[in-house]
Amino acid sequence: MPAPSTTRRLAATGAVIAFVVAVFLTVLALGDDGGGVRDHGPAGDRPEVSAEQRRYDELTGRSARRTEGDPMAVGRADAPVVLVEYADYQCSYCGEFARTTRPELVERYVERGLLRIEFRNFPIFGADSERAARASWAAGRQGRFWEFHDELFAHPRKGDALAEDRLVELARRGGVPDLDRFRRDLNGEAAGAALERDREQGYRLGVQSTPSFLVNGRPVAGAQPVSVFAEVIDDAAAAARHGGADGTEGADGADGARRPDGGTGGDEPGGR
Repeated sequence: MPAPSTTRRLAATGAVIAFVVAVFLTVLALGDDGGGVRDHGPAGDRPEVSAEQRRYDELTGRSARRTEGDPMAVGRADAPVVLVEYADYQCSYCGEFARTTRPELVERYVERGLLRIEFRNFPIFGADSERAARASWAAGRQGRFWEFHDELFAHPRKGDALAEDRLVELARRGGVPDLDRFRRDLNGEAAGAALERDREQGYRLGVQSTPSFLVNGRPVAGAQPVSVFAEVIDDAAAAARHGGADGTEGADGADGARRPDGGTGGDEPGGR
């Protein structure tokens, strides 16, 4: 019988492959107009864009919201690259990304106006994860989403550590000013609707494990090293400068999620 660590690595690898295949099928479902290039106007005005590029641009349009003032996003709404993250607060790899990778991406790309990060609640570990997801949305209603998010991911939290009273205490530590309102919002219908909106978007795009990311439509699965995200972001920014399908967003053609040797995996139901 495989050792637990081996089983977990195999499960994570399987989740990565499943995410790549699911996103690939989603891209195919977007359709192809039968041409490999697109006419963007008079010759020399804009470069030709491959059919693959156009499909990834459309996938970006289905995942990135670019809503001004979104409390669950950081970075300019018109940034050339959007990283959409699907995460669960009981997912250990999600916590690893939050503590070690996202801060560096913010410093390197978000603060320069090149990247926007949009968070999506994608709870896969049951009621405790769903409660934490609703709580993060409730904190965002008072402008403290990222502070509360960082408190949740400061160290692994499972089960009873995500009970309502514990979440209220984390909200207090995260600077949420009105804790009574926080409780009401956490338990309100709007929180549940917001959670389902995020989760359904993820399912439609093929997300099956956490953390999963789309960088201008290109899948990255698991808590990869900063260098992997940097490569994908740099490529996507370069493609956007040369004009994606809409002239604003885009990434060069991708052949699957980036997962080089040494990368870590993602969590799926049944293993954290």
